[in-house]
Amino acid sequence: MKVALIAPPFPLAEAPSAPLGLCYVAAAFEKADAEVIILDYIVRQYSTEKLQTELNAFQPDLIGITSVTLNCNQAIEIIKTARSVFPSAVTVMGGHHVSFEYESTLRQHPEIDLVVIGEGEATIAELSPVIRDRRSWRQIAGIAFMDGDELVVTPPRDPVKDLDILPLPSRHLLPLSRYLALGFPVSIITSRGCPGRCIFCQGRRMVGSRVRSRNPINVVDEIETLLACGFPRINFSDDFFTAKKQRVEAICREIQHRGLDFAWTVFARADSVTPELLQVMRKAGCDTVFFGIESGNQQILDRVRKGVKLDRIRQAVADCKSVGMNVFGSFIVGLPGETWETLMDSHRFAEELGIMYGYHFLAPFPGTDVKENLDQFDLEILTDNWSDFDANRAIVRTSGLSAEDTESFVEEYYMKIVREVESRIEKEYQEGSLNKAEKMVYIGNKRLDIVFKLLSEDVIENMPLMPVTINGIQPEIQIAEMIAAHIDRPADFALPAIKNLFEKDLLQYRIVNDQAICSWADSRHFPRLESTG
Repeated sequence: MKVALIAPPFPLAEAPSAPLGLCYVAAAFEKADAEVIILDYIVRQYSTEKLQTELNAFQPDLIGITSVTLNCNQAIEIIKTARSVFPSAVTVMGGHHVSFEYESTLRQHPEIDLVVIGEGEATIAELSPVIRDRRSWRQIAGIAFMDGDELVVTPPRDPVKDLDILPLPSRHLLPLSRYLALGFPVSIITSRGCPGRCIFCQGRRMVGSRVRSRNPINVVDEIETLLACGFPRINFSDDFFTAKKQRVEAICREIQHRGLDFAWTVFARADSVTPELLQVMRKAGCDTVFFGIESGNQQILDRVRKGVKLDRIRQAVADCKSVGMNVFGSFIVGLPGETWETLMDSHRFAEELGIMYGYHFLAPFPGTDVKENLDQFDLEILTDNWSDFDANRAIVRTSGLSAEDTESFVEEYYMKIVREVESRIEKEYQEGSLNKAEKMVYIGNKRLDIVFKLLSEDVIENMPLMPVTINGIQPEIQIAEMIAAHIDRPADFALPAIKNLFEKDLLQYRIVNDQAICSWADSRHFPRLESTG
């Protein structure tokens, strides 16, 4: 069986990591003896023509796609196009969004044959041998599909108890050079499950409330593979990495035992860290902790069932700082019961903590308690367009706060300050008075913008043949200069950024008849690594 898996477009400005869930799906299909490709349109420009060409070249028997809520509309359009190209292929959709919106998705979009609900690995193992026998689908737990006018939802599948039996994610199928060019942390998971009861989170219902952990040896084997491929930073994207102190300590010991030197970040609950645990993590390379603080008002925290006190957050932040860790706090605005006064509580609390922080607007995703039990909360959702659920705009209102009020708060107390800082930095850079640390960040951001353009517009793929002369100048320098001149970006940032991609062997070229053809070095694959747990 030939399986084409699709990663739909996702905003590069949101700092996407390589699609971990899709790589786990790919690994499950490979374990079922399928031939698998991943068509990644996160770091490549998407077009219907490109999709058609790539599907025609592969001739898949099954076409699968994943999405989150904000890009599910585009994912569905991609599946529709894929179905028109290969009407005989089975089309499958999975991911957080359709795991809870399978009925409306299937009824409204008959181009989708089947939805995989929740964790997909065990489902794929059972489904693959009978994918062409629709009569057998009713015997497979964890899926939904239409049989004529009947919606068929099979019994729910229990989460995989032993994560170490799963094959490691098939990142070797990704265009790795492009993710390395972005420079964002690569994500791994060391566990699944979250006992939290937050009303705005899908995690508990998607992966279960019981935390299931991987063997630390298995985890660090995967880390070594990632480091060998050139990723300098790793993000542990577990729902609750610090749930079990002894397991965290075991992972840290194994990192140090192997002498691995790399930076890593984690998501953690403020009430799950101690000075001793943070010290162990810091010694093993963890330099940043992300806390979901959500609100600076205790009543709001209690209402959304966060289960943490403001004083405990203060202590956790102080403990992180004491061991030399950076802290980033995430706040949500527009939560049930929100008023202008509670927003100001959040503003004052964020400033008091003295940390990096940001605001997101509440997006009541399918599967969350706040979405499915909306009548129990002081909240009204103002749109049914899933593309608006990006957490970057106000799509709800409370009895005490309009959407416009919420956006005004973020504009006045966050975005205005951000823009003022950006304006000052731009001015001081032009004047040559910017301090060293801010200058490095400024130049890094400008160069990242160059990479965004190269990736999102397929600049390298669409470059015309470039004449190269042998005049003592290295060909890659000549090529970099031509690419820099081709794009609408300042040369003082574009040229160093492109040269750096050649220096890191992320861009490559070949010369034919004194003309250069440039391409991404997508042959840089991950070695296959078997689980040792």
